[in-house]
Amino acid sequence: MCCTCVDQSSVEVIEQFGKFARIAYPGFNFVWCCIGERVAGGLSLRIQQLDVRCETKTKDNVFVDVVVSVQYQVVRESLYDAFYKLTDSRSQITSYVFDEVRATVPRMPLDDVFTAKEDIARNVKEELQKSMSSFGFQIINVLVTDIEPAAKVKAAMNEINAAQRLRLAAYEQSEADKVRIVKAAEADAEAKYLAGQGIARQRQAIIAGLRESVQTFQSEVSDVNSRDVMELLLITQYFDTLKDIGLSGKSNTVFMTHSPGTLGDVSNQIRTGFMQAMAGAPGGATTAAAGPSIMHR
Repeated sequence: MCCTCVDQSSVEVIEQFGKFARIAYPGFNFVWCCIGERVAGGLSLRIQQLDVRCETKTKDNVFVDVVVSVQYQVVRESLYDAFYKLTDSRSQITSYVFDEVRATVPRMPLDDVFTAKEDIARNVKEELQKSMSSFGFQIINVLVTDIEPAAKVKAAMNEINAAQRLRLAAYEQSEADKVRIVKAAEADAEAKYLAGQGIARQRQAIIAGLRESVQTFQSEVSDVNSRDVMELLLITQYFDTLKDIGLSGKSNTVFMTHSPGTLGDVSNQIRTGFMQAMAGAPGGATTAAAGPSIMHR
């Protein structure tokens, strides 16, 4: 008489004179060696995983390695079939995986293979379930864990992706530059418009001030007409301009014909320039004033 100890979640097959006799379950079991009994082998009742790497070709003639993980388990009610009907269950499962993957993937282009992983896994599981159930095995799950094309193909795919992203980045950058330029042009146009309004208001204020000065001077000084008052105001502005030139940091010397006897010429030149500007401006508006020749540096 002999004995055997069976591990938990495992069973052993007892034969008598080469014929199946019974199943030894976990725990202590007697083996009657004297009457021809022996332990023929064992089976694990745990869920097992088999990783199968299959090389195949896609529809667009790209070779890829597809890794399929099959999770399977021995059916407790079919221990006899699982032990005696298959010599090597793992080789059998591998063959079915190869057959199904090589029948499914060649119908897809490479890009679709990556997005159809679940479809491939479902087809493999259905085929394995139909085939292995008669041998006492249950297919728990099938997973496509990796799809690996050739190294050159992966590099080309990465370059395509990088080129697409660079093109998108360039487009976004150009759009940003366009918005920046348009906004700058709008701001410049608005600034010029506001500057023009400021200049127009400044000229209106100058004209109003001159008008008020002429009227005030005529009301307080008799025997003076508006022309004399205008010449006096223009000469005053002329000297103010000279003062501003002298105060400017960029001009330190002024060359001009200047003597008490030439004040009449200065007045005539200012008046002549003013009248020419009045004649040349549309609608009679003052646009420029010519004065005596001044050279400064």
